[in-house]
Formats: sequence, C-alpha cells, structure tokens
Amino acid sequence: MEINWLAVLVAALVPTLIGFVWYHPKVMGTVWMKAADMTEEKMKGANMGLIFGLSFFFSLMLAMSMHSLTIHQFNIPGLFNVHGQDPVAGSPEALFIADFFSKYGTLHRTFAHGMVHGIITMIFFGLPIIATNAMFERKGWKYILVNFGYWLITVSLMGGIICGWLK
Repeated sequence: MEINWLAVLVAALVPTLIGFVWYHPKVMGTVWMKAADMTEEKMKGANMGLIFGLSFFFSLMLAMSMHSLTIHQFNIPGLFNVHGQDPVAGSPEALFIADFFSKYGTLHRTFAHGMVHGIITMIFFGLPIIATNAMFERKGWKYILVNFGYWLITVSLMGGIICGWLK
C-alpha cells in the first residue's frame, strides 16, 4: 500500500488551520497565553517564518505517520517482505496479498474511523507527552488542557483525512 501524498499534504495543513482558530484570542488564545506565561512582547521577538516552516515540516511528519496509525491494511505487505525484497509475482505470498486487498483493502477506510484512531492516539500518546512536559515546565492543568484540546481536534481530523481519503 502506497502513501497517499495528496492526503498527507492536506492533512499537514490541518495543524496550522486549526491553530489559527484555536489559539485566536477569542477562542483559547488568551487562556493559553496566561497559562503559558506568554506575552505579546515575547511573541513579537520570534522568527515566525522559521516557526511556521518547521511547524509545517513537523506536520508533514505527523501526517505521514497517521497512515500506519489509522489504516489497518497499511502494514500488511511488510509482513511478507523478506530481507528487504517484495514477494515474487505469482508466489503464494504475492497471491495472498492480492487476495487480501481485493477483499479487505477498503475495510474501515472512513473519515470517522480515522478520527477514532486520532483520538486514541492523542489520549494514549499525546496526553502523556504534553502533561509530562507541562509538569516539568511547572505549567498548570489549564495549559495541559488547552494544548491537549488543540492536538485532540487536530490529530483526529488528520486521522480522518488520511484514513478516509481513498485513491
């Protein structure tokens, strides 16, 4: 199964788009600034081109990883890849893979299914990472919940796009 690069590019835009809304002062921006001990002066001193460029790069990395987190069929061919070589055409392994994908290739390939996997990913991976960093940074629960809420929405939408976007 190949990576759907168009879906990856669209999903990689999600963190920026959701971030513009989520961290807007009329949504969670003011709460986040207080919880993060962030000021307008600190924000003005930043290299925003570098920040947005690296953010998009990291978003691409995250979108690419969503394939294996949301699409169950994504890793099936790798089970039969011996010593870095794909199964020989016509071999039992190659026939099994072809038969598997003809029967199950689009099973559980919906936007909602991808969102569920995004939510699960954030609860079991994202929340522990965000909370651990926040505790060592001496940030409170508001900081944790604002950032977790953003990433929960973002990663669930990314998972939905990746999983539901069929070629």
